[in-house]
Amino acid sequence: MRKINMTSLLIAAAFSIMATVPAEAKKKKQETPKPRKTAYQKLMDKGGRVSAEGGFVNLHKIQSKLYVELPLKYCGRDFLIASTTSKSSNSKLAIVGYKPQDPMCVCFNRMDSAIVLQTVNTGTIADNELQLAYNRNYANPIIKKYKIEAYNADSTTVVFDMTDMFVSDEKQLSPVSSNYSILGIKPTFQKDCSSLGNIKAFEDNASVTSTLSYNYSLTFLGSEVSNGRLTTEVTRTMLLLPKLPMKPRIADSRIGIFLTDKSKLTMASDGIEDFSYANRWRLEPKDSIAWNRGELVEPKKPIVWYVDDAFPEAWKEPLKQSVLIWNKAFEKIGFKNVMQAVDFPKDDPQFDPDNLKYSCIRYVPTPVKNAMGPSWVDPRTGEIVNASVLVYNDVIKLINNWRFVQTAQIDTRVRTKKMPDDIVKESLTYAFAHEIGHTLGLMHNMAASAAFPVDSLRSASFTQKYGTTPSIMDYARFNYVAQPEDKGVRLSPPDMGVYDLYAIKWLYSPIKGNLSVEEEAKELEKWVDEKAGNPWYRYGRQQVEARYDPSALEEDLGDDPVKAGTYGIKNLQYILANMDSWIKDDESTAHKQDLYDGITQQFSRYMHNALANVGGIYLTDVKEGTKGNRWQPVSAKKQHESIMWVMQQLRNSYWLDAPELTKKFPLALKRSISIRGGVGKKLLQLNNHILLASHITDNGYTQKNYYDDLYNGIWEPTIKGCKLTDGDKLMQRLVVKETVASVAKISNTATKKLTTNESNIYAPSISDIILYGLDPTGYVEEHANELQRIDDINGNGYVASLLHEKSFGDKVGYGFQFDVKTDLIDESAAYNLIMLNKIKTLIKSRVASASANDKPHYEAMLVMLKSLDK
Repeated sequence: MRKINMTSLLIAAAFSIMATVPAEAKKKKQETPKPRKTAYQKLMDKGGRVSAEGGFVNLHKIQSKLYVELPLKYCGRDFLIASTTSKSSNSKLAIVGYKPQDPMCVCFNRMDSAIVLQTVNTGTIADNELQLAYNRNYANPIIKKYKIEAYNADSTTVVFDMTDMFVSDEKQLSPVSSNYSILGIKPTFQKDCSSLGNIKAFEDNASVTSTLSYNYSLTFLGSEVSNGRLTTEVTRTMLLLPKLPMKPRIADSRIGIFLTDKSKLTMASDGIEDFSYANRWRLEPKDSIAWNRGELVEPKKPIVWYVDDAFPEAWKEPLKQSVLIWNKAFEKIGFKNVMQAVDFPKDDPQFDPDNLKYSCIRYVPTPVKNAMGPSWVDPRTGEIVNASVLVYNDVIKLINNWRFVQTAQIDTRVRTKKMPDDIVKESLTYAFAHEIGHTLGLMHNMAASAAFPVDSLRSASFTQKYGTTPSIMDYARFNYVAQPEDKGVRLSPPDMGVYDLYAIKWLYSPIKGNLSVEEEAKELEKWVDEKAGNPWYRYGRQQVEARYDPSALEEDLGDDPVKAGTYGIKNLQYILANMDSWIKDDESTAHKQDLYDGITQQFSRYMHNALANVGGIYLTDVKEGTKGNRWQPVSAKKQHESIMWVMQQLRNSYWLDAPELTKKFPLALKRSISIRGGVGKKLLQLNNHILLASHITDNGYTQKNYYDDLYNGIWEPTIKGCKLTDGDKLMQRLVVKETVASVAKISNTATKKLTTNESNIYAPSISDIILYGLDPTGYVEEHANELQRIDDINGNGYVASLLHEKSFGDKVGYGFQFDVKTDLIDESAAYNLIMLNKIKTLIKSRVASASANDKPHYEAMLVMLKSLDK
């Protein structure tokens, strides 16, 4: 009973206490607890977050980190990541507007609790029946793995930290190339001086700007030549590729188009099949029915070019014109308004010249005499998705020099220090249109300019219709053949050559009917077959590793280099004789010196162009059953005429010295002597060319013919008993030195000094690199003497091989013609010995009666020849 009463009292006390608790406390205790924040909410709630939302991915910049929000539906979709330099503290090493590395083709995939980034294997494809084998053996490799930080509310997107892709030393996205001309670049990333910048997101792409800093050193052959610091701002774009790739077009080696190489697993041929897709923009008619009726129609998506607002105002019109003239080619295949050129938009918040979505023409204010037109593709199909034209400041200096040196004999307007506006616009339009051609997929066609007969270049009716070359994709330049008396002759290349029209038709014309890629290739092949054997439509590859073909050279005009050179030299003599009176306001003579260098280099090109005939072999890709020869040596008659012409021109080259003009210049050797030395050395290195050319024909120009011509040409003054000039003596010393060295190779008494490393005799020499513009940076020309010594030590072609690895020539092609070794059939030592004996006999017969100035020369030659008697 007592216990029950106590319980009642406790209950009563509890109610009493509850009655005294405030109502607010009662209410608070009864509330439902707040739900906990998700990982996604916590991340998004962090202070200072900046976000960019688009249709592909969302970007979040949070406390110096970059988070990517990826819709899972895009897992497995292919996209590109590309890096463009937006700002640079050194535009020689990191060029604004340029992508020094090809974009990465990648895809995201989910793997357990992570997102992996995989490189897409685009190099190999397979027939349907071999897809199982393909899937097992050509999987996409994983290159990055990211922890999933959060899911959104409905788990349709994932968030992960991708900072290291954008603020790190990511080699595949580096703004610094591994080289500059023949110099190596070793960049060292400075993370503490690098940071994340702006972020943007759009419907099918997103971009991230970063500031990246490096210490760098420039090296040559492993030795450091300079060092410094480099800071760049880069824009990296993630661009979603189309789910349905463009229908590719299989390349044909008889037409010069940039390529995307492929291998194919197939049972249709023995072994894995290697082939290439042609690089091209996706060009489709907006109205297919109207196009089929033969009407001009607009494309679904035009090719729009944005012109840099940093350009000098006077350059903008020719830049836009260089884009628009290509519409002539597209109109021929039924398209209108394909090519468009506009200024950088000032009121479009989406526009970013460094985003992969926009193709731009950019100004590079550095002292390089060049321009270039790279493009970047979807590697699955070869579809061009972006291109740039980079215009260096000093391209104007180069063009003005060409116009004066090559056309001042006939065009009075260019006889001035400052070119008139109309000449500048015409010349710039041509130069830039060439680069636009590259961005459309066209490679160099160095055979084009050799298609026209030389005398046709003096015809007003012919040149007004066709210009100076069938293709502006050659390095044809201006009409140096035209003589002062030729009236109405066109002096510049055409706006659009016949080959260019043909190449655009092959590359971009839609093929009627729903044909397969292979069926389309058969139709396109017929178009090329129709032009086979016609030199106007012949494609000549740029000769990189080895230079065999005299008809596929840079900087030449016409089908006969001797005839073209004869006209050209006559013009140079006229120009040089009048240059001092034409050029005013040049007190320092710096401009005249530059023009004089241009004149002497032009003369050297004529010599080299003609010497390319000697031992030359024409190379043409030929399909069996069509016209033409895959290889054919230059006729013996033309080889003989070419070598004799060069020796005659060298002997008569004193007009180049122009003493009344050059006495105003800094102290230097007479230019005729320098050129004789350079060209003379080339003249004496043609033996192996001749050996191979004569080996592949029964009635060719032989080694014996070559050595006889050398003897008769170089020793002509001695044979005739004439007094020798300084140039004669130089050539004779060269021939004795070179022939003694050749014979000494098989002699037990040969000195180590006479034994040189193996040369690639077909590779471009130092003089070739300079004369034909094979090093766009000008570094080789600046250091020609030092580099020549390196070539002398390591063998001819050594420097050229370094350049090709780094920056020289078209980088892709259908397989280049490499050096053919001829040592198994070489009898040059025997012919050299015969010639040396003839020289020794000749000198001995002349030394006694020689003049006081010539006698020491002959005696020195005899001393050199005695080394072989031991």
